[in-house]
Amino acid sequence: DYSSGAFAANKAQGVGTIAQATAGYDLANASYDSVSFSVGTEESSPRGLFFKPDGTVVYIVGASGDEVNEYSLSSAWDVSTATYVQNLSVSASDANPQDFFFKPDGLKMYIVGSSGDAVYEYDLSTAWDISTASYLQNFSVAAQESVPTGLFFKSDGTKMYVSGFIGQDINEYDLSTAWDVSSASYVQNFSVSGQDTKPTGLAFKPDG
Repeated sequence: DYSSGAFAANKAQGVGTIAQATAGYDLANASYDSVSFSVGTEESSPRGLFFKPDGTVVYIVGASGDEVNEYSLSSAWDVSTATYVQNLSVSASDANPQDFFFKPDGLKMYIVGSSGDAVYEYDLSTAWDISTASYLQNFSVAAQESVPTGLFFKSDGTKMYVSGFIGQDINEYDLSTAWDVSSASYVQNFSVSGQDTKPTGLAFKPDG
């Protein structure tokens, strides 16, 4: 529950981030606030979730429709105010998309899929508008993970992380050119098998 403290102050300012670890990030303090929003009409097998930094748009990727669905939130960060806007098919890239990520300026989108075992990069001519997305290139992660399920980028685009079912780990990649997946090279991995044998997503606190 982020209704008080530093998070509330940031939210009031439209920042949408947590200023200090004690205001959030401690799951021991988490509680369900009884708010939900169904995406079943658009996607019966949702896999990945991403919010625009200001909390006014949320995106879902799914393995049933093989598409990214976009929803507008009339009240930032309040999913009960979400309304469906549009979708973007990614089936031409991967028939089983599992997760996705946006560059902070909204001008690039990345999909990870378990059919092609790759990360797919898209350019958006209008920031955050998925209808303007066009496929650019991909990077195979098959040598490290044959069922990739989670994707995350460092905020400056120089590192990429992929989780998966088979390795039960998080794989780290360096990008010699920021946000360019063709410049990625494998660095190392970290096993999470002691906690979960089917990891499906990952995220980092902003300070890493």
